[in-house]
Amino acid sequence: MALPANVTTGTWTLDNSHSEIAFTVRHAGISKVRGQFKDAEATLDLAENVADSKVNASIKTASFDSGDANRDGHVRGEDFFDVENFPEISFVSSNIVPKGDAYELQGELTIKGVTRPVALETEFNGVAVDPFGMTRAGLSAETTISRKDFGLTWNAVLEAGGVLVSDKVAVNLELAFIAPAA
Repeated sequence: MALPANVTTGTWTLDNSHSEIAFTVRHAGISKVRGQFKDAEATLDLAENVADSKVNASIKTASFDSGDANRDGHVRGEDFFDVENFPEISFVSSNIVPKGDAYELQGELTIKGVTRPVALETEFNGVAVDPFGMTRAGLSAETTISRKDFGLTWNAVLEAGGVLVSDKVAVNLELAFIAPAA
């Protein structure tokens, strides 16, 4: 599949300040907790044939933010991300499969030293030139992962049954990439 109109080949870089790497996880079986990672780097190496393109990303685990300092400290600690020993989450693409107007971005996700395959349902949101002359492309992507698959097994049993933190985590990405310099 050819690149969309107005998109050039080359290495596009993540605009972290205009992107969001977010998650949602069920808490106590009755509510959802949302949060995000505030510090990430990524490159999108676009080829003429979209299927030949590559994505490499790195997320700083210490940038985890759910809006609650106590929870954030716990999640950054040894029970979850163990940021002292595992400062980054990484993603390396292996395949991009066109699916109608969307794509399935397949690759290897590494969390806490454990690597597993993931597939992200991805939409291309278009290209725009900002008021400063920078060409930007937007992408949205989502997937659901199992915490247990990555060794994130801490939990607490609830008195009424069930557990405090669900195994399934919905990952939602809103990404802006900046075109390579002409």
